[in-house]
Parts: sequence; structure tokens; C-alpha cells
Amino acid sequence: MRWRTTVLCLCLASPLAARADGGPFGIDHLVAYDDSGIWSRNVQKDLSYGAALTVLGGTLWTRDDTRLGRTFDQSLDAMVLGTGSDEVLKFAFSRARPHDGGDPNDFFQGHGNGSFPSGEVAELSAAVTPFIAEYGHDHPAVWALALVPAYDAVARVKVHDHWQSDVLAGAALGTAFGIYAHRRQSPLIAGWLPGNGLMLAYARRF
Repeated sequence: MRWRTTVLCLCLASPLAARADGGPFGIDHLVAYDDSGIWSRNVQKDLSYGAALTVLGGTLWTRDDTRLGRTFDQSLDAMVLGTGSDEVLKFAFSRARPHDGGDPNDFFQGHGNGSFPSGEVAELSAAVTPFIAEYGHDHPAVWALALVPAYDAVARVKVHDHWQSDVLAGAALGTAFGIYAHRRQSPLIAGWLPGNGLMLAYARRF
């Protein structure tokens, strides 16, 4: 699992660390702005919303006593934990975004600055990691899911919403929670629902 996680992080890092400049890893710099075609912000939003709806829908409509159902439960846990942690880190580091004219070393700039880490990349990394961990050995094609957060990482940098280190940190955060959720014996979110997951059980019945 360690080398697989390393490969995933390298896939995310390769198109983003082409030169050294600033930031905590010495890789942060502005790239040519591009908000067109597949890099459009609207495409990024659709991907993020689509991933969230897919995971939530899969959690509701698959049985948690099946392999697929457990994996959807783990993906939901990872997304919720990753997104929640991301919000805390954004508040703590309050890093200025590239489109605000900030320097890559502008951390702790106060309210309204939430560049570090990237929440969308964390969300997508968290969503796909349990599926890669569960099915990657049996079906190597599942590793192609790593391209989803990799695409979003590049896109977020291209529209100047994040620095390179923001998206790498987001990928690491989401992947870590994805691995954590996959290793748990029972899901968190379903267990917190009233009636011990009654709502999920009702949805799955139909």
C-alpha cells in the first residue's frame, strides 16, 4: 500500500513540479492562465459535484454487507473526514490564493484566504482511494481513477485558484483519509445515523 500511495502522489506531482520557485516545497509558481475547454472552472465543479453525488448515491443504494457497498461507505467516510479537515487547515494556514495576487509564501493572511490545501483535490482523492485500495489488485484498470484527482489538481493550478503545493497537500490529505477509511472494520457515517443507519437500510431495501 505504501508504494501504491507513493505512485499516486507522484502522478499528481509530475505535471506540477516542473520548476522551483517558492512556497513550502520550493515548487510554487504561476502557470499560464487557462479557464477554457476541459480546464474550465465549470467542468471542475461538475466533476466535484458528480463525485459527491455518485458516492452518496452508491452509499444509499448498495448494501453494506457487500464488497461494493463497504467500499462506497469507506469512500463517503473519507470524503467527509477529508473535507472537514481541509476546512480546518484552510482556516489555520489562511494562505493567499494566486488569483488574489498573493506571493506563494503568503501564509497566515487572515480571514478570506483559503488556498492551502485544495479542498476539491482532497475530496476527489478521498473518493477514489478506497476503490483503488479495494479493487486495484484484482482489476489494475481501477488505478485509472487516480487520473480524476490528478486532472483536478492541474486544473485548479491553471485557473489560479491554488498553488502547486496546495493541490499536492490536498491529494496527500485525501489519500490518507481514504486509506484510513479503507482499513476500518466498520463505517463511521452509517454508524452515526439515527437508528443505527436506519435511513441507509430503508434506501437499500428499495
